[in-house]
Amino acid sequence: MKVSRRDLLAGAAGAVAVGATARGQAPADPSKVRGKPPRATGQRASAEKVQRIVRGATSSGTPHQDLMGIITPSDLHFERHHGGVPDIDPAAYSLLIHGMVDRPTVFTLADLKRFPSVSRIHFLECSGNLGRTAGPKTTPGQLAGLTSTSEWTGVPLATLLTEVGAQASATWLLAEGTDAAVLTRSVPMSKALDDALIAYGQNGEPIRPEQGYPARLFLPGWEGNTSVKWLRRIEVSDKPFMTREETSKYTEPFANGTSRMFSFRMDARSLITYPAYPVTLEHGWVEINGIAWSGAGKIQRVDVSTDGGKTWSAARLQEPVLSLAHTRFRHLWNWTGGEAVIMSRAVDETGYVQPTRAALLEQRGPGTTGYHLNPITGWIVQASGAVIYKEEAWG
Repeated sequence: MKVSRRDLLAGAAGAVAVGATARGQAPADPSKVRGKPPRATGQRASAEKVQRIVRGATSSGTPHQDLMGIITPSDLHFERHHGGVPDIDPAAYSLLIHGMVDRPTVFTLADLKRFPSVSRIHFLECSGNLGRTAGPKTTPGQLAGLTSTSEWTGVPLATLLTEVGAQASATWLLAEGTDAAVLTRSVPMSKALDDALIAYGQNGEPIRPEQGYPARLFLPGWEGNTSVKWLRRIEVSDKPFMTREETSKYTEPFANGTSRMFSFRMDARSLITYPAYPVTLEHGWVEINGIAWSGAGKIQRVDVSTDGGKTWSAARLQEPVLSLAHTRFRHLWNWTGGEAVIMSRAVDETGYVQPTRAALLEQRGPGTTGYHLNPITGWIVQASGAVIYKEEAWG
């Protein structure tokens, strides 16, 4: 049989493709080799190495510089815990609601799932979400990786409180977790009856262990510590419980010697995720983009500055702009060379404007703690095009 030159070349290409696949490499021409069969669980492309940023033994951050849109993949959602991630058998899980109620009740996971459910897209943020010791080689995820947005599914806490007959004189409740720290927080009844969820789903699947599997309390827009994970008990009362987590921690000293407690709501904030370290720019048009969010509702506007805050321009907000969720913003900038400082500031629907670091220091004093710090942050674009974090001292 006569073999043409085309047949020889095709055969050689197929052999190269098969050889590359056997070595774990992508073939030069994927059309010359059969693809992989279906998998029971989907995986990222082998070239994508995105992963969370581990921050010691108690937390890991979302790599914002590697993400698109506003939804955080479940396995990249930040985590924070005080006693490690517990291993809980969902078949043995239960939630007790008692105290100032007419019908103290124990709910199993199956019981919770029998109630009408809701799904909502919201951000979650640790109140200590700021890398205060960040150096110039700091990525957006290292700077503010303790915030993520997911679609949360569960039963409204108001439904369960109605089921157990919460008494009209009750004004607070205690939420308690099953973790080794037995984390507890006091929550006002007004929030519980408003938009609080007992969540058991995240991004279309059961909540992951780091996020509170099999069920957690979720308080949209409030500091993450109040959204108690691995929830096992709710006690209804007429006063706050003054727990360890809200007395020795999660209070904020002010410059005048007073301290603020129960500062639940997270204030408006923005974060440029591109360009940022370790990006190196080339001359020409650049799309500055990032995320903004507020515990007070929707983001109304994000301003971007390319001259270190001397002048500001309104960025374009990418739809959908949702309440209590990350909102992506975009702004075109023609970088012609030379050093520049790019910054962003968020404005929410209440009119609140994200403050400068100096304004925060003036209000709280140089000894301020690491809670609820939401300063305008920036990135230096060096003349070479290299982008680094703009460091600022806390005093």
